[in-house]
Amino acid sequence: MRTRDRLLDPRLSRALGVASLVSLVVLALFGLWGAPEDGTQKEAQRLMYLHVPAAWLAYLAFGVTAAASALFLWPRTRSLVWDRLAGASAELGVLFTALTLVLGSLWGKPVWGIWWAWDARLVTTAVLFFLYLGYLALRRIPSGDPIGSAKRNAIAALIAFVDVPIVHFSVEWWRTLHQKATVFNPQLDAKIDGVMALTLWIGVIAFTILYLYLLDKRYRLASLEDEMEEREVEAAIAERIGAPVEVAR
Repeated sequence: MRTRDRLLDPRLSRALGVASLVSLVVLALFGLWGAPEDGTQKEAQRLMYLHVPAAWLAYLAFGVTAAASALFLWPRTRSLVWDRLAGASAELGVLFTALTLVLGSLWGKPVWGIWWAWDARLVTTAVLFFLYLGYLALRRIPSGDPIGSAKRNAIAALIAFVDVPIVHFSVEWWRTLHQKATVFNPQLDAKIDGVMALTLWIGVIAFTILYLYLLDKRYRLASLEDEMEEREVEAAIAERIGAPVEVAR
């Protein structure tokens, strides 16, 4: 039975693409010229408008992967749609985690004087990156049992997600070079306001729209890959038994 081959209606997907482009342009304008220079970190602080949204997207992407994996493991909602969604979201999560690490390094050099520090937040984020790289590698292992393979993937995704709250709360649990949460701190007391806060929220919204757009595209590509693999298997079986192979037009 064919599973759902796309997440969003094509018109909605195109609208998200336009919205993400517009919002990213607005972010660039505010981030470079609209927001004032920070009194302490000077121009280097402008990296925050990319670094924080990238970190948020990593959390969101891995959260979607964990939720989809849990839905697959629950018998009542078991469907390969959830496994496909989990894999697509994890790929984007790894991309945004890598971007978070790179931007953090670029920010850390002028502020801390070094590109990398063995800081709790940095180390746990790097561990998160490699955990999900391992998850994606696990998904590539060939298997003749799609359901069994998806169960294995789902369990691995839920285990890897344990590191997400560790990353987030690391600045609260340990003494670190990394500053504490600017907005989503335990006290919910935002340490930023005015145009800076507006620019940061524009960044979060822009990156979230971009994530939704890319997730739809990656899911569609995964659907096409699965369909192609099914056709190759059917053709191989037909060849073995000597049956005519139907060529898709």
